[in-house]
Amino acid sequence: MKKFSKDFIFGTATSSYQIEGAVSAGGRAPSIWDTFSHTPGKVLGGDTGDLACDHYNRMEEDIQIIKSLGVDSYRFSIAWPRIFPEKGKYNAEGMEFYRKLAIRLKEEGIQPFVTLYHWDLPQWADDLGGWINRDSVEWFMEFAEKCFGELDEHVSMWITHNEPWCAAMLGYHQGEHAPGHTNLDEALKAAHHILLSHGKAVQHYKHVFEGKHPIGITLNLSPVYPASGSFHDQVAANNFDGYLNRWFLDPVFKGQYPTDMINMFSKQVPSYDFIKEGDLEAISTHMDFFGINFYNRSLMEYAEGAEFMFQGAESDYPKSGMGWDISPNEFKELIYRLRKEYTELPIYITENGAAFDDVLEADGQVHDTNRVDYLEKHLNAVAELNEENMNIAGYYLWSLLDNFEWAFGYEKRFGIVYVDFDTQQRYVKDSAKRYAEVIKNRSL
Repeated sequence: MKKFSKDFIFGTATSSYQIEGAVSAGGRAPSIWDTFSHTPGKVLGGDTGDLACDHYNRMEEDIQIIKSLGVDSYRFSIAWPRIFPEKGKYNAEGMEFYRKLAIRLKEEGIQPFVTLYHWDLPQWADDLGGWINRDSVEWFMEFAEKCFGELDEHVSMWITHNEPWCAAMLGYHQGEHAPGHTNLDEALKAAHHILLSHGKAVQHYKHVFEGKHPIGITLNLSPVYPASGSFHDQVAANNFDGYLNRWFLDPVFKGQYPTDMINMFSKQVPSYDFIKEGDLEAISTHMDFFGINFYNRSLMEYAEGAEFMFQGAESDYPKSGMGWDISPNEFKELIYRLRKEYTELPIYITENGAAFDDVLEADGQVHDTNRVDYLEKHLNAVAELNEENMNIAGYYLWSLLDNFEWAFGYEKRFGIVYVDFDTQQRYVKDSAKRYAEVIKNRSL
């Protein structure tokens, strides 16, 4: 039997655009995801987040579901266009929604863990160049300062950014996420400005708010393996590791970008003059914890003619509904590497979960045995890591609710609570019941 200490934090997580709906309520203005999802061909099935899970209007019901799980903490994000629907124009009504949410969570004994940015950049900011424009750092700082000032007394922990790789690389390089650009030069500028805004927000919070609560960042990380022992496949794995992992880990923890990737990117990036003096010192400002979103390992093979000489390789691993390798052992290897090469900070697994093709039975049951198995395997890995003193301080299961899964629309269900999107009825899945059992017993 694997045990979890009384200090270990069990949680679950969501993000604003994926669950809230109410896209024009309470003074909210459009985000880049409103624009992107309403652009034909960008999101599967033409789905949008206009209604999503209607959490904006069903907050109390959802809080009771969270409470029924017995979790210690709930991670949610703040919709920037609710707070600043126009440049420089603060919307108090938008903030009131999050204040009420945080207060209600605390009243129910649940610690609010708040992410400032989970990809819903205001459309007005994108119209001014978005994250490509260095001024975005100042816009973010204005937003962050307001959130700190209005909510700090109600919040237990802060995350500056969720998955900068997705916001920058999927948004500006691969074009799969909003704003849908396909320009590496833009993507690297966006990534740099996102990371810089993170560092400056941490500095501001520690200086002005005296760091009353822990603050950190969340990166999506995937341990990368070559498909074979060949020299070519090892090159492919190195390049993908640089593109996905090191381009973000190195500046945050080492105050530098990886030289091999600078050289490789330079064919498409005419100049790195967007990196100003003092930027890397700011980006690598000391944090209180490190958040990791982990879903799967990556297997790479050499691809002649591909942009960076890599492509995903086939594997015989069991797969989630996203086609991703289910790989709890490689998750442990990722943590070993982080401890060896990067940081001793407490680590929170801020997202971990899986999409599967769930079936709602006639009696309202959802027997998601594959998700239960995924959950147990990864929690077991966390417990084993802590037996080895790897200091995993908490685990947040993604996601509380089936929701708007970005470019996949409502096709992919990650929730431990099933949502009938026609009726907004919620149904607790077997995975939620199993998670509640583990939390109650603090053992597996």
